[in-house]
Amino acid sequence: MRIVVLAGGIGGARFLRGLKQAAPDADVTVIGNTGDDIHLFGLKVCPDLDTVMYTLGGGINEEQGWGRTDETFQVKAELAAYGVGPGWFGLGDRDFATHIVRTQMLGAGYPLSAVTEALCARWQPGVRLLPMSDDRIETHVAVDVDGERKAVHFQEYWVRMRASVDAKAVVPVGADQAKPAPGVLEAVAAADVILFPPSNPVVSIGTILAVPGIREAIAEAGVPVVGLSPIVGDAPVRGMADKVLAAIGVEATAAAVALHYGSGLLDGWLVDTVDAGAVPEIEGAGIRSRAVPLMMTDVDAAAEMAREALKLAEEVRA
Repeated sequence: MRIVVLAGGIGGARFLRGLKQAAPDADVTVIGNTGDDIHLFGLKVCPDLDTVMYTLGGGINEEQGWGRTDETFQVKAELAAYGVGPGWFGLGDRDFATHIVRTQMLGAGYPLSAVTEALCARWQPGVRLLPMSDDRIETHVAVDVDGERKAVHFQEYWVRMRASVDAKAVVPVGADQAKPAPGVLEAVAAADVILFPPSNPVVSIGTILAVPGIREAIAEAGVPVVGLSPIVGDAPVRGMADKVLAAIGVEATAAAVALHYGSGLLDGWLVDTVDAGAVPEIEGAGIRSRAVPLMMTDVDAAAEMAREALKLAEEVRA
């Protein structure tokens, strides 16, 4: 079975770990979000790609869900001693090495897709990890601060500001001019199943779908497309997805997110058991829906979620 998964960071990575357990013989291609990418200290940082790579490769900090295990922060401390920022983004010493290698390879002319493949050669994540595009895309958020509207990088909004102010707009800058990375459209066309894990529907999966050609390829693939709700009990499972959903006029409910994707894209949608009451509304919109436990408390729970997603895909196919 050939499975394509659109993935953001922590939620997508943990779901993928469960998927590998649930379908160990599947050929999995991951299309990773690069809208969170940022340049820091002269280095190209790809948080979502690295979170998937580290999680599946056994190097992730399990407690926080991002960054490296057994990390130290001597370089960050030295930079701070020189008065060099930003200090709000926590790059560790081990993590720095990844960004140095990536930046050197990009500087030598390799595209991001080739660089990601080279980095994965070390980590052996057990999936084919593709950036959504080799082109530069950065998600920016419009906010009002001290009576003035300005745009900030998504990382600054999410990490430094902790989404403490309302997002007025979310813009994947550069997406409209970008092209899908090599292999992305081919993987979608060859897929047997396409999955949307419980990643942020605006700044993770939404940003991937903003790259011209990807949404259309998924809609026309002719295979089951099944998503898992990142909203449980009218609140995000993790993070502050409600803040960016509000910016695009979507309620933070399992049903609203399903309808946001739409029946032209989604065939199936899993909601948590606490949101079972939303199933009729979702099915009324032409999307088959089931209520199952959606809390990834451990790898076994994530694997069961993956099994339920594949089971729903088979129901749709039948």
